[in-house]
Amino acid sequence: MKKLNLLITAGPTREHIDPVRFLTNASSGKMGRAVAEAALAAGHNVCIISGPVKIDYPCGAEVIKINSALEMHESVMKNFPDCDALVMTAAVCDFRPAKMSLSKIHKSDTTFILRLERNPDILLDISKINKNKIIVGFAAETDDIIVSARRKLEKKKLNFIVANEVGSSNYGFEAEHIKATLLFRDGKNRELGKCKKTEIAKIIVEETEKIAQQELRAT
Repeated sequence: MKKLNLLITAGPTREHIDPVRFLTNASSGKMGRAVAEAALAAGHNVCIISGPVKIDYPCGAEVIKINSALEMHESVMKNFPDCDALVMTAAVCDFRPAKMSLSKIHKSDTTFILRLERNPDILLDISKINKNKIIVGFAAETDDIIVSARRKLEKKKLNFIVANEVGSSNYGFEAEHIKATLLFRDGKNRELGKCKKTEIAKIIVEETEKIAQQELRAT
């Protein structure tokens, strides 16, 4: 197996309302760290693009720190040409404030209306320029998990996607476990159930290696 260059996104993004307040989510970066550790253990090169997290990433991985979805979009697009596979574990905020206040917004008796605008869809933009790189997505859902993940897989032309159920304290964001199913481009599903993020990370790396080997044999 040849050494692969893996580009991994991890953690949340922060979308600032003012200098002290922001929109975000509970992503901890643990899934991205687990994939990075598994990839390094398998002898691959790793670059992590991470939003703000409280964890440390493994030695041997290059780490690029960002805050907002726009910053993550820019960093992914910049580093994508040098990778063999992109593993998108990050929970990127779909929306950001249409306008950030440069000073703290103080309390008032009036209703505060926060206007939002869409952030760019990183995987969708990648799908428009990707030619032969392996793309792995994640779909964090609370319901219609498989249907939503399959739709995302097809729309964004992914090799496979990890459909993971969130909303429980036992698995998902911040937890050590994940409840997931792998969905592949050829229509096959691989149900993993609830297991440790480190275990799923190894499976993600192994499936990525299989696809890389298949593509190598095809050339």
